[in-house]
Amino acid sequence: MINRVTYRLILLIALSGAPLVQAEENATAIDVDFLPLKRAVRCTAAKCQLPNCRCSGLRLPSAEFQGREQEIPQLITVTFDDAVNVINYEQYQNSSTVSSIRTLHTPTTLVNALYQQGHEIALHSVTHGTGTDYWREADVELLMAEFGEQIEMLMKFAKSAGNNSYEAAKRLGLLYDSSWPTQRYRSPAMWPYTLDYRSTQDCQIGPCPNAAIPGFWINPMVSWLDTAGYSCAMIDGCIYPPQDNVDALFEWMLENFKRHYEGNRAPFGIYLHAACSTWTASF
Repeated sequence: MINRVTYRLILLIALSGAPLVQAEENATAIDVDFLPLKRAVRCTAAKCQLPNCRCSGLRLPSAEFQGREQEIPQLITVTFDDAVNVINYEQYQNSSTVSSIRTLHTPTTLVNALYQQGHEIALHSVTHGTGTDYWREADVELLMAEFGEQIEMLMKFAKSAGNNSYEAAKRLGLLYDSSWPTQRYRSPAMWPYTLDYRSTQDCQIGPCPNAAIPGFWINPMVSWLDTAGYSCAMIDGCIYPPQDNVDALFEWMLENFKRHYEGNRAPFGIYLHAACSTWTASF
């Protein structure tokens, strides 16, 4: 049995928002002619193998770990959605001697300083959108204008434009998206996969992609459960979180973490809005 102190150390050591596939240094948008999209077909492990292809599902990255899941390192992603500003900038500084890289979503002058410290910077659009319909109906050209030359994308309101979202991301040279929530694949959790073949992930907020987009990765937003058992993709979006009690907050986070750590060790996501750091003393 792992005690609270050990879990705290595990959380600190494992804190990393680095993508499963790293981009080449100074990567820029790719200017090539893209063929028309083809409808994705069912994925088979024989045709889709790492490192460049992976079927969606609960299968471990390597069969050698079957029954030995405790030997798989636990990856944790901590992301802050929205603007970096003078209020929350200090929250992102790493006061520990343990190495930590976090994914940040914002375009501000403070981003460069965070980037130089080694944080991963993700895309969250230029305009911040005008509601869910704006993103659902966006075409490829609009999406390419909204996003830029980073390596990951986070769609506003977790709202996808279906195939257009991922075609635009692929054209921009992005490597993965982390905007697609899943409630069905929470326990055990869904591992990251590519869109070479048809996804089996549940479509919580449509439209979701049905085309083959080879080599583009999806890091599923595995939902948490709040204290009343309701699902929430963003932690600060949970209806019934612990109320202003540090110990209760820790136990709640630990309970959600253990579903991954004591399960199939799929990456554990801590998804927050930037304003979360100003909520209460608990956060």
